[in-house]
Parts: sequence; structure tokens; C-alpha cells
Amino acid sequence: MFWRTPLTSIRGVTTKMVRQNSKLLVVCGPSGSGKSTLLRKLFDEYPDKFGFSVSHTTRSPRRFEVDGQHYHFTTKDQMQAAIDRGEFLEHAIFSNNMYGTSLEAVQNVQKSGKICVLDIDMQGVIQIKKVANLKPVGVFVKPPSIGELELRLRRRNSESEDNLRARLNVAQQEINYGETPGNFDCIIINESLDKAYNVFKEFVLKSFEIVEN
Repeated sequence: MFWRTPLTSIRGVTTKMVRQNSKLLVVCGPSGSGKSTLLRKLFDEYPDKFGFSVSHTTRSPRRFEVDGQHYHFTTKDQMQAAIDRGEFLEHAIFSNNMYGTSLEAVQNVQKSGKICVLDIDMQGVIQIKKVANLKPVGVFVKPPSIGELELRLRRRNSESEDNLRARLNVAQQEINYGETPGNFDCIIINESLDKAYNVFKEFVLKSFEIVEN
């Protein structure tokens, strides 16, 4: 386990005192939890401090997506061969497409002097926690309740009823994992975006010893 340090608290959320000198931030949470919004706000405020690793995927690019910027688009055979060579930190299958984070993608961000951020699902977190000598800082973002999450997903009006139910079932599994002691350094309940972002930002800045100007 990577995160065994004693529990503490920041403004009512469950956190841990994390290891210093880590250059990897792992953020996880169910779809609709708001984690992507929190990350976007962090990147907007500190563009020179944090960088996303560019993930690989075997799905086709959407109209606006640029290879190497939004994703590294590849084939299943090529990606599986790279996985077999041990070149990926984590990978998963979603909707019959492969997604993953390569070691090279993370190193490229770190070489630029920025802290690398991974926005990954539970499968990815479980895999990364098995990588020896890695020192990630882990944050789990969750909604106030499954009922609230369902309302958020329904407002999107982008899912069939079956897909919505499937997402909610996965979300409950992710929340159970996220709340398990030892799996994350910080658990944020995103009830109010502004409050959640303040907690998120404060925790991340302290974890990576970033001093605001």
C-alpha cells in the first residue's frame, strides 16, 4: 500500500499526511462527482505547476480531438503489445475500447518540471498502487449521496436508462473503494463546488509544498 500515513483533517474532509517529493497526483471519483471541474479549476489557476499525462486509447478520435494532445490514438494490437512489454502504469477497458497511461507520458510531464496529474478510474488506481517505488498523492472525489449523483447524471440527459443504472452501480463500487481506509490520502465530498475546490486546492498545495505568490 502506498498511503499508510496517519489520518488528519482539512476542513472536515478525511485526509492523510502524505509523503514529500512526490511528483504524481492521482484523482479518482465516479462520473458526475465533479472531479474534472475541480481539476480544470486547478489547472487554470496554476498552469505552470501541473500537467496532464496524455492517455492512450484504441477508440476513434472525435471530430475536435487531436492525436497527441487529447489522446494518443492507437490500435488494440499496438497497445496490447506495449502493455505486454511493461510500458503502461495502468490500463482498462471501457465500452470495448482500451484506455491507459504509459510510463513515458508521465515522465514527459515530470521532465517539464510539472507535477503529473492522472484522472483515472478505480481499476487504474488499483493497478498503480501495485507499482513499486511510486509515490503518488491520492485524492478521491465523491458526491454527497448516490441520490444526488443520479440527479446530476439525469440533468445531463445523455444516457439511456440502462446506461444510467449501470453507471450508478459502478459509482457505488467506486465510492465503497474510495471510502476504504488506506486507499486515498484525501476524500472530498463535493456538495458545494467552491468549498470543494478550496479544500482540494489547499490539500494539493500542501502535499506538494507549493507556495502561493
